[in-house]
Amino acid sequence: MRNKKMIGISAISLVLFLPFFNWIKVVNLLGLFSRIGVTKEMAKDLLTGYNLYNLLNFVRYANQGVLGLFAMVLLILCFAAIYFNAAFIIRSFIGGKEGKENLAYLAAGKCAFLFSFLTAAATIAFVIFSNLRFKMIGFVPGVATFIQLAVGLAAYIYIKIVEKKEREKYKEHGLLGELKKNWVLFVMLIPTFIYFLINNYLPMLGVYFAFTSFNFRDGLWSSPFIGFKNFDFLIKADLFRLTRNTILYNIVFIGIGNVLQIVFAILVSRVTLKWFKKASQTLMFMPYFVSFVILKVIVYNVFEYQYGLINNIMTGMGGQRIDFYNTPSYWPLFITFFYLWKNIGYGMVVYLATIMGIDNEIYEAARVDGAGDMQQIWYITLPHIKPTFIILLLYALGSIMKGQFELFYQLVGNNGVLFNVTDIFDTYVYRITMTQPLSIGLGTAAGLYQSLFGFLIIVLVNFVVKKRNPEYALF
Repeated sequence: MRNKKMIGISAISLVLFLPFFNWIKVVNLLGLFSRIGVTKEMAKDLLTGYNLYNLLNFVRYANQGVLGLFAMVLLILCFAAIYFNAAFIIRSFIGGKEGKENLAYLAAGKCAFLFSFLTAAATIAFVIFSNLRFKMIGFVPGVATFIQLAVGLAAYIYIKIVEKKEREKYKEHGLLGELKKNWVLFVMLIPTFIYFLINNYLPMLGVYFAFTSFNFRDGLWSSPFIGFKNFDFLIKADLFRLTRNTILYNIVFIGIGNVLQIVFAILVSRVTLKWFKKASQTLMFMPYFVSFVILKVIVYNVFEYQYGLINNIMTGMGGQRIDFYNTPSYWPLFITFFYLWKNIGYGMVVYLATIMGIDNEIYEAARVDGAGDMQQIWYITLPHIKPTFIILLLYALGSIMKGQFELFYQLVGNNGVLFNVTDIFDTYVYRITMTQPLSIGLGTAAGLYQSLFGFLIIVLVNFVVKKRNPEYALF
C-alpha cells in the first residue's frame, strides 16, 4: 500500500526539520541578554532565532540547567521524528505488500506523524517554560513550529481514519479492543510496569549529568550546562584505547566463553555415570562463587615476584624470576584465563538445561540409523542449542562496552604499568571519580557512550539475525 498524500506530508515534515528553519524566535533580545547576564563578547554568538540543533548554544550562555534538559529532550524528539519519517518514506517505496501488512505500514506512518506533532508541541512548551523562567516574553514559536504542529496533527488524524477502515476490512481490533478483550492480563502487568518505570526509566533522566558540571549547591537541574565538554575529556583521555581494550576483551570473553560452555555442556550431558556427572557439574560451578577479593589473593601469591609460587618454582629449577606485575604482555592471557575459570561452569548450566530438554527419542532414532556420537552432536545437539546461543549472544553483545570491573580492578588494581593493555572503561571511570571529586558528569558521559555503543551493536546484530533467521531475533 502506498498513499501519496501521506508520503507528501511526511516529506514536508522532514523538510521542516532542516536547520534552515528557525523554530524559536527571540522577540526581546536586549531584555533577554540583560536577564541572563550576557557580555558584549558573548552576545555576538547569540542569535535572533534558533532551530532545534543550535538551541543548546543559547542554554550554554544562559547557564540554566533545567533549560538544557528541555533542549536535550527537544533534540531527541527531533532525531526520533526524522528517523521515523525517513523510515516511513523508505518503507512506502520498498514495501508494496498487500493484506494485513497494510496495518504495519499505517502504524509506521502513525508513529512518524505522532513524533512530528510531539516535537512541535514540546517546542511550544519550551517557549512557554522559558518565558516563565525568565519572567518575560523573550521567545515566541516560529512559523515552522506551527506548520509542523498542524501538519503532524492533521496527518495523524487522517491516518487513524484510514487505519480504522483497514482494521474493519481485515477484522482486526486496535489497542482499545485489545484492552477490552484482555483487560485482566493488562491489570496484572501494572505492577511490572510500575517497577520498570521507577527503576529503569525514571533514572534515565540522570543522563543529563553528562552535559553539566554538576555541583550539590545548584543540583541537577540548575548546575551549569557545559554541552559536550565531558565527552571531549573522554576523547582526549585516549578514548580509542579504552574502547579497543573493552571490546577486544569482551569479544574474547563472549567468543571463547560460549564455545567452551557449549563444549563442557555437551561433554557433561554425554556422561552416563550419575555420580561423575554431578561431581563434574559441582566442581565446574564452584569457581563462580569464589570472591574476586579471594581471587586477587590467589593470583598475587602465584605471580608475585619475590615470594610467588611460580617464581619460587622457577628459581628452584635454576631459572630466572619473571616480573609479572611489570610485564604487560602476560596479563591479557591471565585475565582471560581467570574469567573463563570463574564463568564457564555458570554459563554451562543454561546450555546443559537446553540439551536436557531435547527429546531422547530423537537420539534413539539416530542411533538406530547408525549415527555415532559426533554425528548426534553435530546434527541434533548443536541445532537444538542454536536458538539459545543466539539469544545469549545478543544479550552479551548489548553489554560489549561493559567490562568485568571486579575482575580487572582486583587483578590489576592501580598498577599503572599494566594500564595500556588492561584498562577498560569501568576501571578508568572508577579512577577518575575517585581522584577527581564530584566528576559525576564525566562518569555519566562514559556510561552514556557505553550504552549507546552497545545499543547500536545489538540493533545491528539483531538486524542481521532477523534477515537470516527471523524466529531467532529479539525484536
